[in-house]
Amino acid sequence: MSHHDRAAYLAYATAMRHPGDFSNASMRFFATDATINVVHPFNQITGAAFYADDVLRPLQCSFEGLYRRDDIVMAGQFEGQTWVSSTGYYVGRFVKDWIGLNPTDDLCYLRYGEFHHMEGGRAVESYIYFDIPELMIACKQWPLDMGPGVKPGYRGLIHGPASHDGVIREAADPAEGQRSYQIVTDMLTRLATADEEWRPYWDKNMMWYGPGAFGTFIGVEEFASFQVPFEAQFEGWSGGSKNNGLTRHFTRFGEGNYTCSGGWPSLTGINVKPFLGQGPSHERVFMRVCDWWRREGDLLIENWVFVDVPHVLLQLGYDPLPKWDN
Repeated sequence: MSHHDRAAYLAYATAMRHPGDFSNASMRFFATDATINVVHPFNQITGAAFYADDVLRPLQCSFEGLYRRDDIVMAGQFEGQTWVSSTGYYVGRFVKDWIGLNPTDDLCYLRYGEFHHMEGGRAVESYIYFDIPELMIACKQWPLDMGPGVKPGYRGLIHGPASHDGVIREAADPAEGQRSYQIVTDMLTRLATADEEWRPYWDKNMMWYGPGAFGTFIGVEEFASFQVPFEAQFEGWSGGSKNNGLTRHFTRFGEGNYTCSGGWPSLTGINVKPFLGQGPSHERVFMRVCDWWRREGDLLIENWVFVDVPHVLLQLGYDPLPKWDN
């Protein structure tokens, strides 16, 4: 991992920590012709200038005093490429319509997660997640529940690592990063198994910080009470950790006690039961997903998860977002 690439991202993150002109920071960080993938309704954007104009400026215009709080920042290598990644919250007073959502004139939090493929100190390929449903739930503008048989978890502000060590400013011991990576990689291969083979990889008091539409679950048993019915809504689950020709992880790496991964899409399955009140469509659905994990010893203890839920719902014929002029 290039120290120069990490330093470039930390400089970008520092510029976002205080209200100001985010556009200048983004123009320095992103390559002029960078491919920037953002969750629905933004989707693919080309170039730093368009990202500044279409995403950052409208966000700053709608949220007064906007700044960004980073809970995890990490860097590493994947398939010969250098990547940096972070997650946390944008924070500001919601004073003007944003992507069709009505302002509340209250302090609001928009959870973000992002991944950047770096070359020469600039991002050339990026994947940026916003938990828009979480914001909509907080603003009482989310139109759906989980549907029959699936109980949502806690829906509210999600904290950063309990260990308060998520922002990694200097390269960590590579052996520890590899250990973290391998534990997660092994666990991912055991998801969606009949006898829940993923369980031994988790501390019994683990925290699963899910996307707002799903909620947060405390402990393995509570998480399983969500995960198992959720898996049953889709047949033939297949994920980005396997070479299935349908999904892939654009990156997955460990640093210190942390691991991150993302796929665009990352998961796929046939929708065979109602999901968020829609379907079943009996059609294949693709999910844009990303995660950050923290381990203690050999067990995973915290997991921050994003799913581009509006994009999934679109595939089921329902758009949960209000109409807006972009």
